[in-house]
Amino acid sequence: MQAPPPEAPDEASAALRPELAGTPAGAMEYRGLRWMFIGKQGLRAGWSVFLFIVLTFLFMMALSAAVGALSGNGRQGSTVSLSPIAALVMEAISVLSILGAGTVVALIERRRVLDYNLIGPRRCAHFLGGLAAGFLALSALVGALAWGGWLHFGPVALSGTQILGSGAVWGAAFLFTGLFEEGSFRCYLQFTLTRGINFWWAMGIVAAFCVAVALRDKGNGAWGIYVMALLGVVPCLILHLKRTQGSGFWQAAWVTSTFFGFLHTGNAGENWIGIAAAGAIGFVFCVSVWVTGSAWWAIGCHAAWDWAETFFYGTANSGLVPKGHFLSTAPAGSAFWSGGTDGPEGSVLVFAVILLLLAALIAIYGRRRPVTVAGAATELTAE
Repeated sequence: MQAPPPEAPDEASAALRPELAGTPAGAMEYRGLRWMFIGKQGLRAGWSVFLFIVLTFLFMMALSAAVGALSGNGRQGSTVSLSPIAALVMEAISVLSILGAGTVVALIERRRVLDYNLIGPRRCAHFLGGLAAGFLALSALVGALAWGGWLHFGPVALSGTQILGSGAVWGAAFLFTGLFEEGSFRCYLQFTLTRGINFWWAMGIVAAFCVAVALRDKGNGAWGIYVMALLGVVPCLILHLKRTQGSGFWQAAWVTSTFFGFLHTGNAGENWIGIAAAGAIGFVFCVSVWVTGSAWWAIGCHAAWDWAETFFYGTANSGLVPKGHFLSTAPAGSAFWSGGTDGPEGSVLVFAVILLLLAALIAIYGRRRPVTVAGAATELTAE
C-alpha cells in the first residue's frame, strides 16, 4: 500500500520554519529576508542605529512640544547664547530622548540599557576621575593661552550666591550634556557599531561625512573632518588586514569620532582646529571605554571640560558664548593660537592638551587587566 504524499506546509508554517518550505525558492526567500534584518547577534547594527536615531528624533519632538505647551511657548530658546536654564531644559530633553530610544531598542535586542558600555568595574571612581581630568585639562589649556598672551582675564562676572546658583545650574546642564553626547556616541553608537562594522563600512561612512561637509553651503571647519578621516585610514586598514582581535572597536571609534566632529560643523564660530579637536577628544573618550570598560570616565571628563570652559572661565564653547559665567576672558592675537570665536578648543594648543590627556588616561588605567568591551573580554596592555 502506497503512503499518501505529505501535505504541503501552509505559508505560516513555512515562515516560522523555513526547512518546511515546499521549494528551495521559498526557503531562499525566507533566508534572504531574515538575513537583511537579523544577524548572528540579533538585529543588524545598521537597522539598530537607524531605529535608534528615528526614535530619538521622535522622542525629542514630543518632549519639546510638551515642554513648550507647559511653558506657554511654542518654541524653546536656542542654546546659541548658552543661557543656563535653557541649556539645562534642552539637555534634559535630549537625555530623556536617548534614554527612551535606547530602552525601546534594548527591548528589541533583548539587552539592558546599561549593556551599551555603561557596565564596568569601579564606575563611580572612573566618573570622578573623569571629572578631575576634564577640569584639569581645560585649566591647563586656559593657563597656556593666558601665559602666551592669547587669552586675557577680565573682572569676575558673578558674586555671592550667584556663583553657587549659576555654577549648580551649569553643572547640572553639562552633566546632562555628558550623558547625552557620550550616551549617544560612546555608549550606544560605539557598542552597536563595534558588533557590526568592518573597515569597508567604516571607510564608506567616514567618506560620506566628508562628502556631506564638502557639499554643505554653510559649514565651518570642513578640513577638521578631512583630517579625522585621513588619520584613521591607515591604522584601521592595518587592523583589518591583520584581522586583529577587537579591530571592530577601533573601526567604530573612527566612525563615531569623525561623526562627533561632523556634528560640530553646524556651530557658528567654529574653525577647522576646533572640529578636528572635537573628533580627537571623541577618540580619547573611545580609548577611555577600551581601558576602563565603560563610558563613565568619558561622561565625567566631558561634563567637567564643558563646565570649566563655559562657567568657570567664561570662554566661548565650540563657538557658543555663555551667560552666567564666573570669570571673564577674551581671546587675543591670532585665532590660530587663541582660538578666536571658537574658544580654547579652536587653538592649536588644544592638540597638546588632548595628547597629554590621552597619555594620562593610558598611564593610569591602561595597566594589564581584563576588561569587557562590547560584550567581549579583552586583555589590555599599555605599551
